[in-house]
Amino acid sequence: MRISLLLMAACSLFLAACNDSPEPKTAAAMPPFVKTVAVLGSSEATLGLSGTVRARVESPLAFQVGGRIAKRAIDAGQSVRAGQVLFALDTRDLTQAVSAAEADLAAANAALATAEADLVRHRQLETRNFVSAQALERVQLARREAQTRRDAATARLVQARNGLGYGQLLAPAAGILIEVTGEPGQVVAAGQPVALLAQAEEREIEVYFPQGVTPPEHGEVLAADGTTLPLRLRETAGAVDPQGRTLRARYTLLERQDALVLGTVLRTRFAAQAANEASFTVPIGAIDERGQGPRVWRVSEGRAVPVAVSVLALDGETARIRGPLVADDRVVALGTHLLSDNMPVRELGR
Repeated sequence: MRISLLLMAACSLFLAACNDSPEPKTAAAMPPFVKTVAVLGSSEATLGLSGTVRARVESPLAFQVGGRIAKRAIDAGQSVRAGQVLFALDTRDLTQAVSAAEADLAAANAALATAEADLVRHRQLETRNFVSAQALERVQLARREAQTRRDAATARLVQARNGLGYGQLLAPAAGILIEVTGEPGQVVAAGQPVALLAQAEEREIEVYFPQGVTPPEHGEVLAADGTTLPLRLRETAGAVDPQGRTLRARYTLLERQDALVLGTVLRTRFAAQAANEASFTVPIGAIDERGQGPRVWRVSEGRAVPVAVSVLALDGETARIRGPLVADDRVVALGTHLLSDNMPVRELGR
């Protein structure tokens, strides 16, 4: 009886092992689901962008000679007047350079005096036929060389004294120091910026426009107190920024320039360029920017296709764009960073 039970258990294990085959693998992974939305045509007649308050003239400040910073007299955000001392270098080497130049000039003056005395004697001797004309000519050339050396020594002394004066960095104009990077004890090279001065002149609004949008001549900026200030275009960059694919423009403020704080980001508004340039509204999550400029992913025949667009305006939830789209085109609303060109996808239930 026990043997029969053992035989039955062995048969059961054998049959179970025969039936324990691996589950069949899926032939191919199914395309992922994506959430899509239909693009909406926009009837807005204005273009809203962010603008930054800047000074018309922003001067990087640097020493004209190299050396070690011995004194820093200012801090970032401080107002300065024209001619105010901002930094001072250790001037010991510069002082020695002036002393050396003065010694060279003294030697050059002595050599010139000797050459002039020789010339006087040779002229007297030449009139009495004691020396030849060639000897007199050599002395004249020696005197001319001594004069030239004296002029060169004088110029080097002027340069050395100028260098000693360059040991102090003075404010070239009145304004506000936006940034200060130089520190006491730091060794700087000639021309190395140690501060950035926003000169107390006109205030401007710097705006970056999407590629393909020409900056309008006029616009307005919304100040912090809710008032609007008119703008007038002053300059436009000569080329599109290769990274952001945007075009920089500077607008002059026509009113209340002193009321705006440097570096403040404000909203600007500009009239639309042309009524026939259609724009569309999509969720912000539909905008994909991965180093190739802004684009959206249109779903067509079960595949995601990238479409390059220009971003005209942004708000809390939506973006207004312009590009080769038509109303009711369906675009991917979320997870665009996971998509690749012509990738198969499945739309979620609408």
